[in-house]
This record gives sequence, C-alpha cells and structure tokens, in this order.
Amino acid sequence: MAKIFDTDGTLQHLRNRYRLVVMNDDTYEEVVTFRLSRLSVYIVLCTVFVALVGVTVALLVFTPLRYYVPGYGSASDRREMVTLKMQVDSLEQQMMYREQYMENIQNVLKGNLISDKDTTLLSIPADEQNED
Repeated sequence: MAKIFDTDGTLQHLRNRYRLVVMNDDTYEEVVTFRLSRLSVYIVLCTVFVALVGVTVALLVFTPLRYYVPGYGSASDRREMVTLKMQVDSLEQQMMYREQYMENIQNVLKGNLISDKDTTLLSIPADEQNED
C-alpha cells in the first residue's frame, strides 16, 4: 500500500527553487530577478498577514477608532448607561400606574364598577364590630 502523505516529498516541494523574472516588454531586458521557493513565499505571506492584523489591532486599541467598535466604551459611559436604564425602567413603571389609574377613573365615570371590590361583601369579624 502506497503512502498517503510523504513528508520528505512534501518538504522537498516546499524547498524547490524557482526564479521570478520581471522583464521590459519592449526591450526584453530583465528588470528584476527573484529566486523564490514555496516555503519563502508562504513565510512572507504569513508575515504580511500577521503584520496587517497587528497594525489593525493597534489602530483600534490606541486610537479613538475603538469607540466605533460595538460593546466598547469607558467606565463612566457604562455607569451613565446603567443610571439611564434605571431611570427609564422607573418611568415605564410610573406610566403603567398612571394608565391603570386613568382606566379606573374612566370605569367609575362610565358606571362600570367591578363588583368583586364591593365593601358590602366583606365579612367583618364580630370582635371588630363591637369596638366601633
């Protein structure tokens, strides 16, 4: 059975040398010549990628661009947001109470009384009746 992955052959392919020649199209003069291998091209591309990622991260961390990243902010901004959230929750609760109050007033004015809140249906114990 043949080897599926030949490490010596793969390493040899990465180390094979190639020549990249840039020529002038009119005069066929060689302008630049590079001797490359697949491994050196791979290393250069990885280095460029890591450098670009590093520059991008540095720009985001050390410049005001970081404020455009979602979820990033200063501690004072965070405290202010928490305070504002609590105020909004309190105002929402007050609005709900006010709406219930207005509904109850409208029901009383229209004559829509709720019978389960009638005080005549309350049963008062005998000892409390004697105190009055």
